[in-house]
Amino acid sequence: MQRKAPTGPIVAITLIVALMTSAACADSDAGDPPAAAPSATHSGHGAASPPPSPAPLRAGERFVNLTMPQAYQPVAPSGGTDEYRCFVVDPKLTSAAYLTGSQFLPQNTDIVHHAIFFRVSAENAAQTRTLDERSPGAGWQCFGDSGIEGDGAWVAHWAPGANEVLLASDLGYPMSPGSLLVMQVHYNLLATEGKPGGKDQSSVRLRLADGSSKRRPLDTYQVAAPVELPCTAEESGKLCDRDAAVADVIHRFGDEARSSVDELSTWCHKGKPTPGSTQHCDYPLEGPSTLYATAGHMHLLGRSIKMELNPGTPTARTLLDLPVYNFDEQAIRPLAEPVQVKRGDIIRVTCTHDAGLRKQLPALRDTPARYVVWGDGTSDEMCLGLAIASAE
Repeated sequence: MQRKAPTGPIVAITLIVALMTSAACADSDAGDPPAAAPSATHSGHGAASPPPSPAPLRAGERFVNLTMPQAYQPVAPSGGTDEYRCFVVDPKLTSAAYLTGSQFLPQNTDIVHHAIFFRVSAENAAQTRTLDERSPGAGWQCFGDSGIEGDGAWVAHWAPGANEVLLASDLGYPMSPGSLLVMQVHYNLLATEGKPGGKDQSSVRLRLADGSSKRRPLDTYQVAAPVELPCTAEESGKLCDRDAAVADVIHRFGDEARSSVDELSTWCHKGKPTPGSTQHCDYPLEGPSTLYATAGHMHLLGRSIKMELNPGTPTARTLLDLPVYNFDEQAIRPLAEPVQVKRGDIIRVTCTHDAGLRKQLPALRDTPARYVVWGDGTSDEMCLGLAIASAE
């Protein structure tokens, strides 16, 4: 696996992903959630409670606290209930550093669905600041990714159930002098019926170490499967037609949404969408790598997610298995031991969704029935596996 995604579609994925951990990370005791009623495992937001204190600093580390430049009140565009907003946060690095941990501190958990931090190189810092200055209001709208062309690696995140992420002492994300972070926040206004749900001014606590220290540089790789979930037999409506549902996603999120749906269909289904509650997709790796942790992401209709290495072969092994997916428990899952992979190995991601949950969940009960495809909104769906790795 090289320093880019495994061979496959270039999908604009704005979800809840991952910073990585290792077997020594702070979330290492997080196991599979027990079976529970849908309302308990698919509530849509974590409880608003004080975050735990960070782990003590280790030798050579320091904390850097960054806050959104100003409070922001989201307003969902195009009649939707979701807004993705990007903000520049500057760690003011004058020398090389490694990001060895992070803890996002959401201020308004009623509307903050997730946050992702993208690393932007010093070469693109001016472009980033110009985009910020030319966009009306605080930050800029950023469905799909950071909006910075040719740049933007994921280096930190927060999602329900995640607290501080602490990397093993020999791992880290490289940060060059003058590099910036773009904080992408997904605001979901389902509970407020698409109306403003108050302001938010979230922050993040970074853990940084000297860039001259000996560490293995990390990347987060993504493997996605299509979502092709028809309405139930008891449901009806114009959005139960796939073409109408895809057009609705494009209306709310733009042409990048069309690219995500089309590219996943082409790569995984040979261009022939296959309706069904369970979907999978295979990704051949481009080179040798060491895997340290995995994570899985779906939305409120998600039932289960699995990641496998070389399925159906003598070397097959399970990397991630969440038979009862819990939206409010999205902590990263360290592997018991690092896994060595080579060029040509296959990673498969498989997801099962349940359209019947739409009528059971308070957050979705009043939304129209629809054929669900890949989409950025909380009422849409995703099937995403994350592999946290260092290239050989």
